[in-house]
Amino acid sequence: MKILVMSDTHGDSHVIEKVKGFYPEIDVVIHCGDSELPFSHEALKGVKKVRGNCDRETAFPEEEIFTVNDVKIFVTHGHLFNVKNSILSLTYRAKEVNAQIVCFGHSHILGAEMIDDILFLNPGSLLKPRGRKEKSFAVVEITATSFKVACLTDDHQSIATHTFQRN
Repeated sequence: MKILVMSDTHGDSHVIEKVKGFYPEIDVVIHCGDSELPFSHEALKGVKKVRGNCDRETAFPEEEIFTVNDVKIFVTHGHLFNVKNSILSLTYRAKEVNAQIVCFGHSHILGAEMIDDILFLNPGSLLKPRGRKEKSFAVVEITATSFKVACLTDDHQSIATHTFQRN
């Protein structure tokens, strides 16, 4: 099972299509908000998507919670959890919904870490990255024993890979 995770594309539908094009057989595509596109935009069709602080349409949900291959995934933009200062509130919500993977954006800062057996993943931004020059997204491969996270640029170049053991 592979999941493509992106965020903070701020009106650039072409970069969404470009990145999706790298993975035509991907199992799930997630956009963590601030697409600034209409909810029904062609680039977002079939994408699990949430509302960011720059998204105006109320059709976007504030969060998505779903299960794939017995792994519960929680998606939110992050602004409602104050993620630019701390992920403590986000951690509480993740535990409340029994999430094993949390995907969020808002800060435009690429990062992946395990906290209390929960994978927290921010794919960075495909338009305006912070903390690095590369525009970024992530792919998570879920196996029976691990979460393998590949962090990539908008030109499909590897930035980093991490493997986190699952419990």
